[in-house]
Amino acid sequence: MTITEHRARRRTPQDGGQGVGRRRHVAGPPFLRRRVNLLYLPAVALFAVFTIYPLVSGVMLSFTKWDGYSPDRSFVGLDNYAHLFSDPLVGTALVNTFIYGFGSTILQQVIGLALALALDRALRGRNLARAIVYLPVLVSPVVMGTMYYLLFSYSYGGLNDIVTGLGGQRVAWLSTAPSAITIIVLVNSLQFVGISMVIYLAGLQSIPVMYYEAARIDGATGWQQFTGITVPLLQPAFATSIVLNLIGGLKLFDVIRVMTGGGPGYSTDSMSTLISKFYFDNQNAGYASAVGVALFLIIAVFTLALNAYFNRRRLEIS
Repeated sequence: MTITEHRARRRTPQDGGQGVGRRRHVAGPPFLRRRVNLLYLPAVALFAVFTIYPLVSGVMLSFTKWDGYSPDRSFVGLDNYAHLFSDPLVGTALVNTFIYGFGSTILQQVIGLALALALDRALRGRNLARAIVYLPVLVSPVVMGTMYYLLFSYSYGGLNDIVTGLGGQRVAWLSTAPSAITIIVLVNSLQFVGISMVIYLAGLQSIPVMYYEAARIDGATGWQQFTGITVPLLQPAFATSIVLNLIGGLKLFDVIRVMTGGGPGYSTDSMSTLISKFYFDNQNAGYASAVGVALFLIIAVFTLALNAYFNRRRLEIS
């Protein structure tokens, strides 16, 4: 008997219509037959309670006028959204949000990739160096912001102590919007650059060494190997790192709140800190919810656009 005949015979129903290769159905009520699907219920319930319900409640609240405390709410329709488009505070916060998001993302990709390339080599103490670079990620952003505030403070900042010790005058690092925004971007980038480094390290270690060996045999330079092998094969790592860093930068809150409080005035506010001020300081919960919905839509649009772009790039490379 040939192998083909043997396989055909195994697929042929025998013994009263019971085939050897035929899948057997589990007897019992439908509840037991769908027990695997029911395992998703706890996760779905948690997602619904802590994500879907707050999201829907926030959207509904954005159509009301409410101080955040009293039981009385009045429906105002699209008035909050109409005011949002003409509010100069929202315009300033939106520009700052883009600066925080894209500025931090660019710096984290450049520094993170450079660190990953340097620490991917067989160097003595590289594991310790990786741990040191990643360590700030484990620190609370509030603690990180406080540390850098004590460094850049005008009156008792460590940096100004060094300047005056060298015979210079104290500098108000955080008193103007351009310098304060720049410092916030640097602080946020330095804290979370370890995430990008780890992602790029994982991507570099997944690239087969034989690609580089073949390129060297063909006479490719280091730059040609980087642009022709490393960058194309790091596309999944680029997608993950950029999307994560951009989301974190666009919703930046803690560092701004601790270092400048959004000041001077409202000049360093992001959308997140502005939401906090509208809700708690101005007691305008409905308008704060409208700003929150706008921030959610902005992050969602950029995330979907980036994912679509990187998926298209991945298909072109493959």
